[in-house]
Amino acid sequence: MQSFVPKKIFFTKGVGTHKDELHSFERALRDAGIEKCNIVNVSSIFPPGCKMISKTQGLKELVPGEITYCVLSRCCSNEPKRLIAASVGCAVPADKKSYGYISEHHAFGATEKQAGDYAEDMAAAMLASTLGIDFNVDESWDEKKEIFKISEKIVRTRNVTQSAIVKNGGWTTVIAVAVFVF
Repeated sequence: MQSFVPKKIFFTKGVGTHKDELHSFERALRDAGIEKCNIVNVSSIFPPGCKMISKTQGLKELVPGEITYCVLSRCCSNEPKRLIAASVGCAVPADKKSYGYISEHHAFGATEKQAGDYAEDMAAAMLASTLGIDFNVDESWDEKKEIFKISEKIVRTRNVTQSAIVKNGGWTTVIAVAVFVF
């Protein structure tokens, strides 16, 4: 059986507003640069040996109409003055032959930093548990980051997050996306 494992990944985000919810989502995809793709949501594994590339480079590799696999976080609302956020976190192991984790998180009332830290923390915690790194789940993200760095088993964590405040008269959608490239 042929393997179907992505070789590259990039991260993007977007926000869209419109009187219709679906159209606000399409505008968020457009803002993120991936509106021309047929999006397929997948779960949370960062493939072994996958290379992180820039959004600019990644967008150049996509073809209109292409089936595009991604981990997507989406949050939308039509409640005026509502703070919404969507975030994708990523944790990559030091061993390039091992897999990492990608997490998606969406929130109401959380700032961009809060949502981003939470998503990054979730991805790192999932990876840490598979690597046998002992940590206290109740510690702050900054304290856990230090433990992960000291263990030398997690080489990098990151997040991409989009937040917005809903305006009167329509829907707002925010997205954060980890896009796989083959």
